[in-house]
Amino acid sequence: MVDKVELEAAAFRRLLRHLNQERSDVQNIDLMILAGFCRNCLADWYREAALEAGLEMDKEQAREAIYGMPFAEWKAHHQREATPEQLAAFEAARKRHG
Repeated sequence: MVDKVELEAAAFRRLLRHLNQERSDVQNIDLMILAGFCRNCLADWYREAALEAGLEMDKEQAREAIYGMPFAEWKAHHQREATPEQLAAFEAARKRHG
C-alpha cells in the first residue's frame, strides 16, 4: 500500500521536474512575485528538513538537490538578469507578503 509520504515525495519530484525541465524559462524572481516562493526557497526548506532530521547539509548541497545541478551551472544556463520592472514588482510583492 502506498502511504502519504510516498505520494508527497512523488508530487515533489514532479514539481521539481516541472520547474527545472519543463519550465526552466520561468525565472525565480517571477515565481517570487507571483507565488511568494522560488526554487531557492524550496532548497532552503529542503535543507531545513534535512537538518531537522539530523542530516548535515549546506546551502549549496540543498540547491543542487533542488536544481538537479550545481546552482552556478543553473544560473549560467537559465537565469537572466532581472529587469527594472521585475525588480519593482518583486519589491511590491515583498511588501505585501512581508
